[in-house]
Amino acid sequence: MPDATSRKEQIYRASAKLFSERGYHATSMRDLAQALGVQGGSLYAHISSKEELLWEIVNRAADEFDAALEPIRDSRLPASEKLRAALEVHFNVISQNREIVTVFFHEWKHLPIIKMEEITERRASVERIYRQILEEGVRNGHFRKDLDFRLASLLSLSSANWTYQWLNPNGRLTAKEVADSFCAMLLDGFRKV
Repeated sequence: MPDATSRKEQIYRASAKLFSERGYHATSMRDLAQALGVQGGSLYAHISSKEELLWEIVNRAADEFDAALEPIRDSRLPASEKLRAALEVHFNVISQNREIVTVFFHEWKHLPIIKMEEITERRASVERIYRQILEEGVRNGHFRKDLDFRLASLLSLSSANWTYQWLNPNGRLTAKEVADSFCAMLLDGFRKV
């Protein structure tokens, strides 16, 4: 018989899978119980609500992004290398945690207001990391002086976040190769020199 910790982990993983495939509202506790092969009521011995599951999944995804990006932000790499490294770890988080990041990107808005505000701040902190990298690059003369930091960070982050739709961890390109390509396009543009 699995212990309570592993059963709870099984519940989180099954929830992430169902929420990412069907959506939070379209997944019932009965669906979750069926996916786990248990009676619906037995889930409540391990969790308090479906909302708790959503919060845990979204929070875990935010933790993954923070843990991956903070060392890059604090590193002594040149800004262009920081940007490439940030994109690479961002892509790694997405490719290795596809289900929880799908929930993070799509279902977080179903959290109660107080939790949504907390996640909104955590999402904004990721954008701030990208913005800090760009600001550092301008300060150090690596990037254009007229760079709009907000737009550039949104472009970088939006392109990175969308990869959950298509980046395959077993695909033709590794996360590093995709990061290198994205970084080259972001830094050099598409124009022929």
